[in-house]
Amino acid sequence: MELRSEIKRGVLVISVCENRIDAAAALQFKDGMRRATQSAPDRVILDLSEVNFVDSSGLGAIVGVMKQLAPDRTLEIACLSATVAKVFALTRMDKIFTLHGDLDDAFAEARA
Repeated sequence: MELRSEIKRGVLVISVCENRIDAAAALQFKDGMRRATQSAPDRVILDLSEVNFVDSSGLGAIVGVMKQLAPDRTLEIACLSATVAKVFALTRMDKIFTLHGDLDDAFAEARA
């Protein structure tokens, strides 16, 4: 599982460089996220712009990362494809996570 991370405007942005977060990749995703967020700032944004499929294991891994970061840091999600957004809506995870249409929206909301 390839993850790319960088600090932008004091926020850790982690981009998933794969098209799927599924059962086969969930453990690698969680391990990669744990390493990437060890010394993260208070706010972490997960960029899913390249991801077009998330199954229940992938969703569980994302929730696991959120729990690992809490209560000191937040995990927000940006750039969901229509298919992935539907999974978040159907599972009501859109009520649990702060979702942003794109990274610009994420940064704009932080300033507001």
